[in-house]
Amino acid sequence: MLLPRLAAAEFRSVSVPKAIVYDTPSAQGKKVYLLGQGYPVEVIVNLAEWVKVRDQQGGLSWIDAKQLSPKRTLLTIAPADMKQTPEAGVASICRIEKDVVVELLEPAKNGWVKVKHKDGLAGFVQTSAVWGL
Repeated sequence: MLLPRLAAAEFRSVSVPKAIVYDTPSAQGKKVYLLGQGYPVEVIVNLAEWVKVRDQQGGLSWIDAKQLSPKRTLLTIAPADMKQTPEAGVASICRIEKDVVVELLEPAKNGWVKVKHKDGLAGFVQTSAVWGL
């Protein structure tokens, strides 16, 4: 028996300094909270002008599509050691605290993903320490 192929999750990032998310696909809806620039969100439903998204905590809300970018970012969900190469035994080049947005540079491979910190430092962190893949 063949199993259906699941589509890969689609992620985008907030492109404005502060994006308001709503409980309905309308600016007249209830304002739920703010998301900061770069924050990654998973696209659940795309209605052209409004996008239903899931945040790292699993909350579902709506955001104006103009406030999203296709740029891929990740959010650290635990403190993460950044390494020069994707190997557990090598020395850490820096420590990234929890809840920090990093830019995704290369797709995840073998439990590691290459990222770039806003300060410009780039390296590898374990995929288990980030959300948004």
